[in-house]
Amino acid sequence: MPLLNLRALIDFPKADGDNDTSTTINGVQFNLTALNEWNYTLYSNNTISNDSKCYLIFDNFKPSMLSNGSWINATTCYIPYYGIGARSIGSIVFAALFSLSVMFTLINLRKHGKQYLREDKRFRIVGRRWQWYWMCFVAGCGMTSTITGVDVDRYYLQQLPLVLQSFFFMLMVPGALAMVWEAVRHWGSWQERQAVDADPYGLPQDDKRSRTEFWLPLVFYLFAWMNFFMTIPRSWTPLQKQSTPEQKNDIARPAATGPREKAGAIIAGVAWLVICYSLHHSMKHYKPSPPGIWNKITNFCRYCPAKIFINLIILAIRVGYGIASAWLWDLSIFQEDVHVGWPLGLGYGPMLLIIVVFEIAGFMEENEDKIIIQQRQARGIVEDAELNIVKKPSWWSKNIRERFASDDERLRNMTTEVGGGRPSARRPTEPIEMGDMNIRNRSRSRPPQDPFRDQSPASGRTAASGRLQVNRADSDATSTMTGHTLTSENMQTAQPQRIRSMLDV
Repeated sequence: MPLLNLRALIDFPKADGDNDTSTTINGVQFNLTALNEWNYTLYSNNTISNDSKCYLIFDNFKPSMLSNGSWINATTCYIPYYGIGARSIGSIVFAALFSLSVMFTLINLRKHGKQYLREDKRFRIVGRRWQWYWMCFVAGCGMTSTITGVDVDRYYLQQLPLVLQSFFFMLMVPGALAMVWEAVRHWGSWQERQAVDADPYGLPQDDKRSRTEFWLPLVFYLFAWMNFFMTIPRSWTPLQKQSTPEQKNDIARPAATGPREKAGAIIAGVAWLVICYSLHHSMKHYKPSPPGIWNKITNFCRYCPAKIFINLIILAIRVGYGIASAWLWDLSIFQEDVHVGWPLGLGYGPMLLIIVVFEIAGFMEENEDKIIIQQRQARGIVEDAELNIVKKPSWWSKNIRERFASDDERLRNMTTEVGGGRPSARRPTEPIEMGDMNIRNRSRSRPPQDPFRDQSPASGRTAASGRLQVNRADSDATSTMTGHTLTSENMQTAQPQRIRSMLDV
């Protein structure tokens, strides 16, 4: 930054003549009594301020002040005055890269978050989407931080741009931790899902392994949120006080390297260790673990995904830079004239590299549901070969339309099999087994005396009365006629049956 921003207190110049009640600043005459009354002070960086208002007063900036303290044609000190510098150029480049990464993140989110199988309560589909959600969050914070960082070089005196850049720069840390954590956690969950799909009873849900996997996310997010509450909810106004060396040493530096920043940086390191332990837990339970240190190292290099191993190293660099900047003021992005290589190379650079590695891995890998389908098909082929089952080719089916029909169409076709058409369009043409049951023909061929009603006068009731009395002896006698065919002749000669109860029917 130019030395013009390093201001110091100077006396008001005297006006032309022997007038002690006025002063001339940049060719404009001011009432010295009014300036002292409103506590205005002139600084060496050509600004005049009373700690609440600050105005430029050099070159073409020629304000004038009235006796009541109001200003005319005044320009505040907090405006973009200078051209862009190295910090601004680097911020523009990283802002473009972060914004470009969002597009690829959304493509990968659509690819890996798409569902092809029924969701299981043990393996929720949102579990494989959280990684991409956090990547969008980190990229959004990176864009906001770098875009506002452009004005850090251009502002005459530091104000809101420095605060916004520092705020979103620190907000990226818990987001990056969660981004890598979700990738490691989901990789272990993906290994478990493959094992459970092959053997549903091979991994119980009440053992030490499952309990550890239940508590690990809670422990990690506890440290991640502690890092957030230590570094984000704080007073950011002291970071603006960097106009003089005294302000930097007495106000801005203690605010940037205070105990909250140091505690937050250490907590971020603890969260990184929790991620490493989660990877060790997944490798131990879902991959072969031979004895011996050299065998374990070889096994780790063989089965550990390259994207996770690389991103853990990159994240460690970012966490280490956060710890170093919490103690060393010269490395902190909170300083307006910091060397841009530190925040860009060790701050934004690792974040962008982590996103790029995940993007490349996302394009190379396949959707997990599709992999499960392929594994099931492969196991089915092996099982069919063991049982000597040979499936017919696709051309074996006589009706291709029926083969690819849905369940509703198959049921509809089953209902139309009788009659060869739609049920309501035509009546069945096949003869019914018992013949045509016409009610009129049945009534004409009915004998004059109903054999199922009691027609004897001794009963005390007539047939028209509609009441039936049952004689057990007659019922037993008629029941001995089983096995004989009833004709119209033997129906007339047979004794009428008296039904006493439904048991006699």
